[in-house]
Amino acid sequence: MVNRVKSTNDLELKDRLVAINRVTKVTKGGRTFSFAAIVVVGNEDGIIGWGLGKAGEVTTAIAKGVEAAKKNLIKVPIHKGTIPHEQVAKFGGAQVFLKPATHGTGVKAGGAMRAVLESVGVTDVLAKSKGSSNPHNLVKATIVALSELRNPLMVAQNRGISVEKVFKG
Repeated sequence: MVNRVKSTNDLELKDRLVAINRVTKVTKGGRTFSFAAIVVVGNEDGIIGWGLGKAGEVTTAIAKGVEAAKKNLIKVPIHKGTIPHEQVAKFGGAQVFLKPATHGTGVKAGGAMRAVLESVGVTDVLAKSKGSSNPHNLVKATIVALSELRNPLMVAQNRGISVEKVFKG
């Protein structure tokens, strides 16, 4: 139930570099270095995307990552600066747990998860990563968790009841 964003023309997307990995290939002529950059883009108002760019230079890898991130944007429901409900997600060896927090708590998350949550526009959340600390898998697991979030209106429509009954029942 992923809410894909169709057009990126009217969005003010900000990019954040999550991690750079230097890869070495040993050849007959010596060592050849290349770089892989994982980048997160978001408008800090509920839209987020991630991308991976690989190139011989760092700046080129980052630019490729930003272009790739703009191609797979999703819409995330944010309610008063936090997420609507708790969510657990897993990708590869990384498992993430997201929990809504009251106003003023801040983003209690580490490294790769913090970059994703700040880019999407969440200001108050409690987050925990379990398992692998690989930034690639952490970013992907966090995006999966955010994409599985549902707002109260969606829940009410799926159940065929009013929004007030969602909170009472």
